[in-house]
Amino acid sequence: MKKSTLISGARAGQRLDRALEELLPESGLRARRRMIESGRVLLDGTAFGPACKVRLGQRLEVLEIGPDRGDAPQEKRIVLVARQGDFAAVRKPAGLHSAALAGGGGASAEEQLPGIFAGEAPLLLNRLDQGTSGLLLVGLAPDAEARFRALEAEGRVEKEYRAVALGEVEGAVLKNRLDTADRKRTRVLRETDPDPARWTRVEPLGGFGRAPKTGEAAAGAELTLLRVVIRRGARHQIRAHLAGIGHPLLGDALYGGPAAGRLHLHHRRMRFEDGQGVFEAVFEPDW
Repeated sequence: MKKSTLISGARAGQRLDRALEELLPESGLRARRRMIESGRVLLDGTAFGPACKVRLGQRLEVLEIGPDRGDAPQEKRIVLVARQGDFAAVRKPAGLHSAALAGGGGASAEEQLPGIFAGEAPLLLNRLDQGTSGLLLVGLAPDAEARFRALEAEGRVEKEYRAVALGEVEGAVLKNRLDTADRKRTRVLRETDPDPARWTRVEPLGGFGRAPKTGEAAAGAELTLLRVVIRRGARHQIRAHLAGIGHPLLGDALYGGPAAGRLHLHHRRMRFEDGQGVFEAVFEPDW
């Protein structure tokens, strides 16, 4: 942490971009807003938007940004969303690899972590497909990975997604076992997976209207916005399970979904509880 302070009575009730002047008195309002939007400003360990109203006694922190992250173009940068105890969550934009690929292969979220967690040893604890946006979990202690894996194995990690699927989708629990042996596609098998932590829970949230970012190819298609929850997860689990019941995702050409400018799958929320308390992070999709 580079700078921190507690919100005083004089600052309580102000917008975050105004209150940040306490730590950065020589910066302009526009510069402070950019800093907040980049994920470099936290209130009690969580990132908020510039218009958030601060409260008396909250800890306001400005993070030091290392050189690695600054090299990434704006549209490929990760953003810190929450930091609690030995864990943190960052938001990965669509089109960015989660992990650094051997021998190159393009920019990744993993290679940007030292720039956000300067002087620490951050470890990426989950992966998202390149086309999927949303939350990546980061461990900040030597035993963070082992603790997280144990919670996952016990089904105690809740991972909530937003997805847009083709057709009118009904609520369901998709229990079929998945075969991930094929590196390109995941096959849905006939038998039920005995582990409930491997199931995909689907809840429709209503129709999804065509937006400018969707693309003309989806015009006229019936689409459903979904809340999807998994606990352990396998490669392409949500994409394969939904395609397996005839509802591929918008923008998912690999599984037969209608064409769009991007894959409409976003890891919105992660929640779990360990010995340090409850960790929760939320970041809404931009579509």
